[in-house]
Amino acid sequence: MTSKTILHVGPGHRRNGAKLPSAFRASEWKELRLDIDPANEPDIVGSMLDMASVADASVDAIFSAHNIEHVYAHEVPLVLKEFLRVLTPEGFLVATCPDLQAVCALVVAGKLTDAAYKSLAGPITPLDMLYGHGVALAAGHHYMAHKSGFTEKSLVEILAANGFATIASKRRPASFDLWALGCKSPMPEEAIRELAGKVLPQ
Repeated sequence: MTSKTILHVGPGHRRNGAKLPSAFRASEWKELRLDIDPANEPDIVGSMLDMASVADASVDAIFSAHNIEHVYAHEVPLVLKEFLRVLTPEGFLVATCPDLQAVCALVVAGKLTDAAYKSLAGPITPLDMLYGHGVALAAGHHYMAHKSGFTEKSLVEILAANGFATIASKRRPASFDLWALGCKSPMPEEAIRELAGKVLPQ
């Protein structure tokens, strides 16, 4: 079986960081981990704004969980262009980030500092989802600050505006997150639906 490479962007440490979606845990996929923090022991230490250590058209897929909100709005296109650069022509991106539409509903309800859910890092509030996990920021991990944010509409629009030819997206309001699948090359609707069914959460 031919091995495929998935670039896992900002995964954190293997012990307690983000896990790949189940579709990428099959033996055909080889995980390549890129993280800005050397303490997380990634395969590549680097920023998604400059992935010079990753060759052009060298990865078949990218998984980015809760990363793109950590750069300023004007930097998001730079990140997406780097993602496109390293993807093979048939490659695709799976990205997830906070759903500001769902988060802001809690803010409007007066629940800015109430726990919305519990994570491995502890309770997460709307304030954490808007600006970054307060505990991590207080510990000096300033790269964890949130500098931009998305609704489903704005996420799809920025992917399309920056070169992703075929896009599928999904909101999960109960989980306060957005998911998007962006393909580097055009795909028929039936094919993108099939791929989305495999790599996006049900």
